[in-house]
Amino acid sequence: MNQKQKQARYRRIYDQLNDLLAKPGNRLSRMATIVAVLHHKMDHFFWTGFYLLDNGNLIAGPYQGPVACQLLEKDKGVCWAAINQQKSILVPNVHKFPGHIACDSRSNSEIVVLLKNEKNQVTGVLDVDSKSFDAFDETDREGLEKICGLIY
Repeated sequence: MNQKQKQARYRRIYDQLNDLLAKPGNRLSRMATIVAVLHHKMDHFFWTGFYLLDNGNLIAGPYQGPVACQLLEKDKGVCWAAINQQKSILVPNVHKFPGHIACDSRSNSEIVVLLKNEKNQVTGVLDVDSKSFDAFDETDREGLEKICGLIY
């Protein structure tokens, strides 16, 4: 899919999710809905899910795909790197990322987007893996950051 098609798909997904999440609801339910829609609408998403901060630990939240690592080792991997650097991270080849946590060896690229509450505090991340190398770009980052804004 080219950039224009991908941008259009993210706009449609955002609109669909905005409608689905229009009423106030439980944060975990909102995350589960977002993950389900993204995972089934984006062909290059192999694993799609949230990791949530809980008493200083990063634990698996709602996700779709193969079984997840339940607890991510502190300050290791792409998810912690995003939290520690306070920004979204795109990794074209996870095998070259220092300290990458391989929950599934079939993952080859990854994007991690910060999840922030209404006080702009990081509460977790949206983590998406792909079997393809270099699967994610700025269009994915922009689309996923906007979608994560629907949770709070």
